[in-house]
Amino acid sequence: MSERKRTASGSPFEAQFGFSRAIRVGNRIIVSGTGPVEPDGSSTQGNAAAQAARCFDLILAAIENLGGSAKDVVRTRMLLTDPQDQDAVGAVHARYFGSASPAATMAGVAWLCRPEWKVEIEAEAVVD
Repeated sequence: MSERKRTASGSPFEAQFGFSRAIRVGNRIIVSGTGPVEPDGSSTQGNAAAQAARCFDLILAAIENLGGSAKDVVRTRMLLTDPQDQDAVGAVHARYFGSASPAATMAGVAWLCRPEWKVEIEAEAVVD
């Protein structure tokens, strides 16, 4: 059985709900659903694009902490509370992962953990 390596981002939900931001088993890194949380625990202000950028920054930091990079991302899942934000969030996704071209899902949801969140994102990477 492969060793499990974990990383945290400092989100208050990690301790409260008992999960890791990301876990690496073998060459696979799985990043939990990541909301737009700032270092002080507050939510990122602004529109869905700003919140998505914060989510991707947290996701990439977790992947890099476990030995991967943006080019290793093979799947993303973007959850939006407003379908009108899909183009803006998609543009941010392309900025971060356009050259990797991961398999991607974007879906609408009724709510996220905090009412001010417009987006939550998860990712998976495979490190060569």
